[in-house]
Amino acid sequence: MSIGKRLVESFKQAPALLVALLFSVAQAGLMSGAAQAAQPTPWGIGLQESASTVMDDIHWFGNFTFWIIGVIVVFVAILLAMVIFKFNAKANPVPSKTSHNTMIEVVWTVVPILILLILAVPSFRLLYKQVEIPNADVTIKVVGYQWYWGYEYPDNPDVSFDSIMLNEQEIAEKGTNEPRLLAVDNEMVVPVNKIVRLQITSADVIHAYAMPAFGVKMDAVPGRLNETWFKADREGIYYGQCSELCGKDHAFMPLAVRVVSEEQYKTWLAAAADDVEEANKALIAATTSNADTNLKLAAQ
Repeated sequence: MSIGKRLVESFKQAPALLVALLFSVAQAGLMSGAAQAAQPTPWGIGLQESASTVMDDIHWFGNFTFWIIGVIVVFVAILLAMVIFKFNAKANPVPSKTSHNTMIEVVWTVVPILILLILAVPSFRLLYKQVEIPNADVTIKVVGYQWYWGYEYPDNPDVSFDSIMLNEQEIAEKGTNEPRLLAVDNEMVVPVNKIVRLQITSADVIHAYAMPAFGVKMDAVPGRLNETWFKADREGIYYGQCSELCGKDHAFMPLAVRVVSEEQYKTWLAAAADDVEEANKALIAATTSNADTNLKLAAQ
């Protein structure tokens, strides 16, 4: 077959190939009933994908800092090259006896100060945004234990539960195909595009609540109530972990947040007041149903 005929056949098959591609993408993104919105990835060297405005700013600040550091590294490398090739013993058999240079002293004092100021302004703005909690739509109290998490919904006193890591067999029984060492029996459930205030403490030793996709990291300290917040901008399941060494099972107390629509959240909240486990099963079934619908639409 000639190259021209092959191209024609390829264009004829393009719609079918596009449908297959959309189906594969949808299947990968919507498996397990809800999108696996954010989790650690093998060999990942960057920050997790952002799912909140705070994390958007963290991404921006990280990139901004990277370029400043890059310029500094290149500049220092050029200076080192000049020293190696221009001021070596062969090129300068008689060494310079210069003891100091006032201009150089001023420059290498003033320039670092200016660089630090350039970094400080957006850094302070970001810190202020993280600690200045807006009016919350949902308040959740998070308690760290050795070695699991407890959640309470103060606006709904009947809703409280523990969140414990699942082993591989339990994940299979749950039927959600969630990642190993990150899946839990009961996820924190929050509505999408709503401000969630977290009140974080500990019942025993210092833990740390860290949810990278939301730009949240706050210590859980016994006898102290720390506060932070986030607003998830899309639905899915988000994963984090305890980030403070807290004992032998520190690596086995993951965090999982299921972000759902406001309607699903209200339905879950009402059901969770009676039975959290049944409410979670119903929520997973509802999100699975939505995912299956979206999957079919993507394949059409």
